[in-house]
Amino acid sequence: MINKIKVAFIYKADYTSLSGRHYDNCYYHFFMNALRRNKRLDIKYFPTESEFDVSILRNNFDIILLWSNANFGMPDEINGIQELDIPVIARSTDPGDAKKAIKNHKRWKIDYYFHFHSERFFHELYPSNFKYKTIIFGIERSLYQNLQPFKTRVKNKILNSGNVSNTKIFSRIINDIRNPKWNNYRCKILRTKCNELPYVYYTPTLEHDYVNDKHPLLLEKYRAAIAADTYSPVITYWEKPAAGCLTFMEITDKNKGDYIGFEDGKTAIFIDEDNYKLRFKQYLSEPDNPQWERIAEAGRIYSLENFNNDKAVFHLIDLMESLCE
Repeated sequence: MINKIKVAFIYKADYTSLSGRHYDNCYYHFFMNALRRNKRLDIKYFPTESEFDVSILRNNFDIILLWSNANFGMPDEINGIQELDIPVIARSTDPGDAKKAIKNHKRWKIDYYFHFHSERFFHELYPSNFKYKTIIFGIERSLYQNLQPFKTRVKNKILNSGNVSNTKIFSRIINDIRNPKWNNYRCKILRTKCNELPYVYYTPTLEHDYVNDKHPLLLEKYRAAIAADTYSPVITYWEKPAAGCLTFMEITDKNKGDYIGFEDGKTAIFIDEDNYKLRFKQYLSEPDNPQWERIAEAGRIYSLENFNNDKAVFHLIDLMESLCE
């Protein structure tokens, strides 16, 4: 019988992202469901308040897993962790919070980080001696079954969803002062530009009923959708293909998004700030061309096979085992 890895997962008890009630349930399904259902793990959840004394974990666990290396969703104090000889793994926080989170590296004695960003991107934000593994998660397979057929979907509009930037000059100046690189405008340039086009249908994240587990029900309404981020691919890059959308994907030298493995013209359509209008028009000029459905279906299969939560857990287990040796 294979010994299970005993994992202590530490997070703040009232943190919405792990409650199942957040508008985006991707983190909830990975941490609260997929980890729990893997038979190689014996995971115990420690929803904390402002402080948590980890001395109770001594001799009982192989790994400490932190929800984040940032303060959001974590206890204010993790007492006794410096005296504990248990490897610590943390999900690296969003890029805009990385600078503040670095101080927790020694404070929480973090051995390894993971997230869906590339290692190159991680080390643009953190010191080179911080250890990191790319683990792409976010697709809960059960939510992406029995989708609306491609041919019955809206074909004369391209869906754009998620956060976009405020393009007003005053807002851009304030954002650049607060965070010159990792602000909403700088990170969402192309996604925002797409909304200027009459054939792009944009829906803000919280201005529709298709939140949390209902999100695929929005995506399946459209044949084509946009996934764009200036600096690094994010979950929408694999959510939209998983929902069977022909996904126009911003893949550039700047965001180096080729690490996620989609192929231009085979599993997605790559766009950038120079060619996006041309690529959109090529689709809209003949939306019934069979090639679009072939690409969408190939992208769906690729995303479901490679970025589902259960596969991601096995990649995390590989990391845990390497630290337990």
